[in-house]
Amino acid sequence: MIPLAVAAVADIVGGDLVSDSDTRITGVSIDSRRVMAGDLFVPLVGEHSDGHDWVEAAVAAGATGFLCDEAHADLAARLPGGIVVDDPLDALTGLAAWVRDEVDPIVVAVTGSNGKTTTKDLTAAAIGAARVTVANPGSFNNEIGLPLTLCLLTAETEVLVCEIGARGIGHIAEVMPMLRPDIAIVTTIAGAHIGEFGSLEAIVRAKGELVEGLSEEGVAVLNADVPEVAGLTERSPGRVVTFGRAETADLHPDEVTVDEAGHAVLTIGEVTVRLPRPGLHNVGNALAALAAAEIVGVPRDVAAGGLADAGVSRWRMEVTTSADGVVVVNDAYNANPQSTVAAIDTLASIRTDGARWAVLGFMAELGDQTGPGHRTVGAHLAEAGIDGVVVVEARAGAIADGAREAGFAGRILEAADVGEATDTIAGLVAAGDVVLVKGSRSVGLEVLAAALLEDGGHQ
Repeated sequence: MIPLAVAAVADIVGGDLVSDSDTRITGVSIDSRRVMAGDLFVPLVGEHSDGHDWVEAAVAAGATGFLCDEAHADLAARLPGGIVVDDPLDALTGLAAWVRDEVDPIVVAVTGSNGKTTTKDLTAAAIGAARVTVANPGSFNNEIGLPLTLCLLTAETEVLVCEIGARGIGHIAEVMPMLRPDIAIVTTIAGAHIGEFGSLEAIVRAKGELVEGLSEEGVAVLNADVPEVAGLTERSPGRVVTFGRAETADLHPDEVTVDEAGHAVLTIGEVTVRLPRPGLHNVGNALAALAAAEIVGVPRDVAAGGLADAGVSRWRMEVTTSADGVVVVNDAYNANPQSTVAAIDTLASIRTDGARWAVLGFMAELGDQTGPGHRTVGAHLAEAGIDGVVVVEARAGAIADGAREAGFAGRILEAADVGEATDTIAGLVAAGDVVLVKGSRSVGLEVLAAALLEDGGHQ
């Protein structure tokens, strides 16, 4: 963050600095347990907790300033660095907008039903190979995470890459005045979270807010392989660049192959790059990253080198081999039918002399598509030709039903919970086997993946 005097922060957010302080703010935190010396602590109010209860702990941990609302002005009166504001979250948003204006980086924003975090990571790696780049940690992609990300910018930052999530119409539009992206990437539009949006049309409308919010100088980077995304061209006030497997896309590969580990290898002109994560579905994510990098001015070969070295966000196609020789593909961060089908295809593409197992959990937020969505995944198991599946929890039982109905030739096992599933799969696998772990965040299948690797492993 740009170092700022506490008084300067008060001026920026329009707050009242009750107790004078000449100390400087060098970071922002919303968690008193993770406060670093020099942080501004922002107490957020939720359904079950009030961050104001932790202001004293934050100051004791080293926070040199904090925000508080009028109802807690007594904190500012007796603790150093207290700034009284109408609403701490609104004040954080105002501070973030000021930092964005002060640093004035090129802002690349990513949204979509699937692939947001991966595309964000790949784009940051591709651009970061040549420019000083900041990306939001993990999935800091909402009205809280995005301002926290903006506060990470420094005077040296040239490019910001961030993903934007949406739980409804208007969510993306709400953060656009603060973020003001120069480049907008839309990866895919599908039925993820359809239970919250109500229809695919509503999802299209919500994701399109990112494109509509561009200025005339902005560039929309759209997936030509997905009609719902390509259709957003008409909603862009600025230039449009398309990417995809189709030759009609502005950026498309001349050749795509898959190696023994399931990683796609792309050739575009004279540049060849092996993607750092397995799965053909990552081809589109990588093309989006390369397109954004070229718009920013990064040479394609340099961007490709950055792509090849890109890191992996936690629980997203993390491939690890245990000390016992079992390969675990941990994609447990979240799931919907489209991403789960892609993950199953990735599992099937990994060459091994052992067995291929999928441990699949419930996919949330599908609304009236819950049953059909789970059956679709089960049916795809039969097409993929893997060796077995462990379905976790009764609410995911339609996966097993769909597999049986489609004539899946492998073993179908059902477990009541994550603990039973862990015991089941641990008793089945041996050296050389590959296990995909995939489910919605609420299922907690990362615990199972960790148990399979608890004896150690290597990337």
